[in-house]
Amino acid sequence: MADARASIWCFSIIIILSSEFVYLETVKLGSCQTQDFSCIATERKALLNFKEGLTDTWGRLSSWRGKDCCSWASVVCSELGHVTKLKLSSPYWSDPDDALETLRYLNLSGASFGGSLPSFLGSLTRLRYLDLNSCFSNSSKNDLRWLSTLSHLKHLNLGNVDLSMANTYWFQAVNMLPSLEELYLPACGLSILLRSLPLANLSSLSVLDLSSNGFSSSIPSWLFNMSGLEYLDLNSNDLRGGIPDGFARMDSLRYLDLSKNSFTGAKLSTRNLGSLCNLQVLDLSINDIVGDIGEFTSGLSRCNNCSLESLHLGYNQLGGFLPDSLGSLRNLKNLRLDKNNFLGSIPESISNLSSLQSLDLSENGMKGTIARSLGQLSSLVSLDIKDNQWEGVITEAHFSNLTSLKELSIAQISMNITLRFNVTPNWIPPFKLRYTDLKSCLVGPEFPAWLRNQNELQRIAIWNAGIKGSIPEWFWKLDLVLDVLDFRFNQLTGTVPNSLKFTPLATLYLDYNNLTGPLPVLSSNLSAVSLDHNMFFGQISHDIGEKMPMLTDLHLSYNSLNGSLPSSIRYLNSLTTFVISDNQFTGKIPDIWNNTPYLYLIDMSNNRFSGNIPDSLGSLAALKILRLSRNNLSGEIPPTLQKCTTIENLDLGDNRLSGDIPAWIGENIPSLLVLNLQSNLFTGDIPRQLCNLSLLHILDLEENSLTGSIPRCIVKMRGFSTIIKNMRYEGQVWLVAKGTDLFYDADLFLVNSINLASNNLSGVLPEGLENLSRLGTLNLSMNHLTGKIPPGIGRLQWLETLDLSRNQLSGMIEPSMVSMTSLNHLNLSFNNLSGKIPTANQFQTFTDPSIYEGNNGLCGQPLPTKCKDDDAESPNSPGSGNQANEDEDGDDHQMLWFYLSMGPGIAVGFWGVCGTLIVKKSWRRVYFQFVDDMKERLMTFVSLKLARLRRSMNKKETQA
Repeated sequence: MADARASIWCFSIIIILSSEFVYLETVKLGSCQTQDFSCIATERKALLNFKEGLTDTWGRLSSWRGKDCCSWASVVCSELGHVTKLKLSSPYWSDPDDALETLRYLNLSGASFGGSLPSFLGSLTRLRYLDLNSCFSNSSKNDLRWLSTLSHLKHLNLGNVDLSMANTYWFQAVNMLPSLEELYLPACGLSILLRSLPLANLSSLSVLDLSSNGFSSSIPSWLFNMSGLEYLDLNSNDLRGGIPDGFARMDSLRYLDLSKNSFTGAKLSTRNLGSLCNLQVLDLSINDIVGDIGEFTSGLSRCNNCSLESLHLGYNQLGGFLPDSLGSLRNLKNLRLDKNNFLGSIPESISNLSSLQSLDLSENGMKGTIARSLGQLSSLVSLDIKDNQWEGVITEAHFSNLTSLKELSIAQISMNITLRFNVTPNWIPPFKLRYTDLKSCLVGPEFPAWLRNQNELQRIAIWNAGIKGSIPEWFWKLDLVLDVLDFRFNQLTGTVPNSLKFTPLATLYLDYNNLTGPLPVLSSNLSAVSLDHNMFFGQISHDIGEKMPMLTDLHLSYNSLNGSLPSSIRYLNSLTTFVISDNQFTGKIPDIWNNTPYLYLIDMSNNRFSGNIPDSLGSLAALKILRLSRNNLSGEIPPTLQKCTTIENLDLGDNRLSGDIPAWIGENIPSLLVLNLQSNLFTGDIPRQLCNLSLLHILDLEENSLTGSIPRCIVKMRGFSTIIKNMRYEGQVWLVAKGTDLFYDADLFLVNSINLASNNLSGVLPEGLENLSRLGTLNLSMNHLTGKIPPGIGRLQWLETLDLSRNQLSGMIEPSMVSMTSLNHLNLSFNNLSGKIPTANQFQTFTDPSIYEGNNGLCGQPLPTKCKDDDAESPNSPGSGNQANEDEDGDDHQMLWFYLSMGPGIAVGFWGVCGTLIVKKSWRRVYFQFVDDMKERLMTFVSLKLARLRRSMNKKETQA
């Protein structure tokens, strides 16, 4: 294809023309050395024809002149004058001359040619090795009809070449290659896997790679006829069904990868994979395989010499206890059983796996003590048993022979400490760790002295470990260069030195301790710094932007930092989260946010910032959470914020912001989940455009000066009726609920709240409030609302807090409200309500009279005002005796019917059983035979017990 074009690149083409064998040799860049032999004329002509189809941008082929092609640049010849190798740059493909028909080896992998697969490849009939991996990958018009003539081909690699055009016949084309031994077709866009074949010619195939395609059928049966197959890779497809028993016939199989498929409900057994004694690598991860692995491992343990070296069953639904037969797989080097549902503890037989290098049992339901036998695995390099529920004590015996250990993770799934380290202060571990993660393991109270000789550490995470006091000086002098330093959730004191060394993009987590002093001058290599919930004081360094250019996450909340924000923050171009809440920062928020395009979380709440909200915040297109509440900010909400269309949490409460609530909040920020504008100076109506926020589930406009009525469309906001199934993080916020201020953090996504209290709203409550079916808090107190409580309000089954106090509501307390069984905080005081207070269900628990006071027309418990009906129903009132007599008469009437029905009941029961035995002779025999058998069993049981008791008493008498 002379017109095909490719982008400029540098690659190697190796062409081997020998008719007897494949000849490989390393070629250096640049021109080849001068050779004393002349080339063959037909091959020279083929090269010149080949040159015509290339664009020689760099003049690499300028020497391709004259008769001696062996002296041309990038050409290598054999002693017989045959061209053996080419090394070209910036090629444009052309059809080669037929003179290259003896070509046996062609490797264009990684060349990234433009155009589609050239059909002339079919003329290379002597070809035995063809590798076009990632070559011609930009074309979707590749066919395989040229393959049929390559009958000598042994190796074919078309990986990452789009073969979707050949989807219907690709296997038939490959099936025409009887000599094929290795076939690689990963990521080729294939989706059709034939269920059956009339004839399969691939009896010589030893390697088959069909990974990363779109096969969605079950594994076809013809595959198991390839008895010589040693390598089979079907990962990253959508293969379904069970794991076929046909695998048991593939005795030669050494490598099997079925990971990332959909074998939902499949099980492992000796009938499918448990008898493959020659298998060395098995990967079944990321499927939905269920059951236990006992039968599978027991089958492999019966092999004379099980060859399995790597077993990856992670990310499935496997369960049960780990079988002792695992210890029989003595050649295992890598064992991954993570992300399953295994129970119990680690079997003692694990000590038999003397070759084991990597063991991953993380994220299961395992519980119990950790086996000491783990300490005998001298080859173990990586031990990951995190996110389980281990108990008991870890001693030096658990590590006694782990001389090769480099990675150790025993992080617990819960913050509750149930696992304790008990090693002597002078213990010297036999290993040199690079990585350690000991979350929620009691390592303290002293700082672990065994770290003193761990001078190869790159990542150290020992958090929630009960460590108290200061970090000893010897630890800082280990001169570590760390990727991660994580001492969160301890009780560390003292200061942090400036001498810490980190690798590029490292992370530092020292939050939730008692560290003090000024902020340390930290390494410029750090990408994440979390020092919140400590006692640091002073200012942020004025040149933090220049000194820490890699910073992506900066968390300094809950300290005693002060001063103004440095303008050098503008140079933190990679910043994604910026959290400095609950400090004592002052001054204006600098207008410096134009150069931080990745910033999605800003939390400056609960400080002493003043002035306007900076306009440059509107340039943050990725912003999701903006918390500026509890400051002294003034002015209006800047209109530039409407450009931040992905905001989910907008928390500007407890400031001195003024003006109207912008309508563009409801028009341009459709992703908004939380809107908190409470305790400001906003005026005007509540914009109806807020009803467009279909995802909003927290609306807090309390304590402003808003007027007008509550928009009727508020009852159509779907966010207050949507069930949230998946946990998500939405930031933090302070809300009034259950009569008090509550702080919500990780569980914010579960809260559904509307708070419009302390405004000047008027009008009636909107009809259809029952549509807000998931609403948990409704606070409309301290307004000027009139009318009656809507009749449908009782259908708010999830409502926990209802405050309608200090309005001008009238009428009765809606009777349907007794159906609100989740209600635990109610305030209806200071309205014009009348009638009797309900007493059913939750209303029985509302015994505080203050929640009803100020309603002169209300009566009944818990108010001292009695209702007229109460007097009529009192025991001493006229008619009360008649009612009592009526109740007694009713009771006598019921007892009469009870006695009348007793006789027929006994008769029916008796004849229903005995009558059938009298009439039915066969039933009578069976019944009495059953009675006799039970009598004999009972007598035998009693006799045995008495005999044992006599023997026991005689034995005691003899001993005495």
